[in-house]
Amino acid sequence: MNFDLIEIVATFMVLFAIIDIPGSIPIILNIKAKTGNVNAGKATLVSLGIFLAFLVFGEKLLGLFGIDASSFAIAGSFIIFLLGMEMVLGAEFFKHDSPGGGTIVPIAFPLIAGAGSITTILSLRAEYEPVNILVALLLNMIIVYIVLRMTSTIERWLGPTWLHILKKFFGIILIAIAVRLFINNTGINLPHGS
Repeated sequence: MNFDLIEIVATFMVLFAIIDIPGSIPIILNIKAKTGNVNAGKATLVSLGIFLAFLVFGEKLLGLFGIDASSFAIAGSFIIFLLGMEMVLGAEFFKHDSPGGGTIVPIAFPLIAGAGSITTILSLRAEYEPVNILVALLLNMIIVYIVLRMTSTIERWLGPTWLHILKKFFGIILIAIAVRLFINNTGINLPHGS
């Protein structure tokens, strides 16, 4: 076990950017408005469990189901696309009537532990020591838990008007992320505008 502070910081920053829990606040608030509750502890533990499974078993886990990382990313892009469409159009594609509402799906997966962050874990595994990735991951999960716990406070600060604006804006961002994730993993080459 080689603890390396530079590796931990580098991995932490990459995971923080990919998980992007501050950017997910409008989505979480939208799900909370539909379900009435988001269990911060449960969402954090489930997403941590998914990350740990991929950190330890990685591509072997996907191989059990006969899928590769690109196929997994494409499937995740569809879910992210539909979440974005829900936010922009005000439609409902996901039924949040399961126990815990949207805590497991779509918050723990694919919002926190999504295709992009899982693929990042697989990539980091090839470059950094697992122990350093684990420390960085645990630090990120602490931040995720704090943000999930503070959603009610954030909701009060923003008020209904700003929540509505943020919901629409981040819905469009989610759709764009989904399209990029889809294109990057299908190998489609789009012509660049001149």
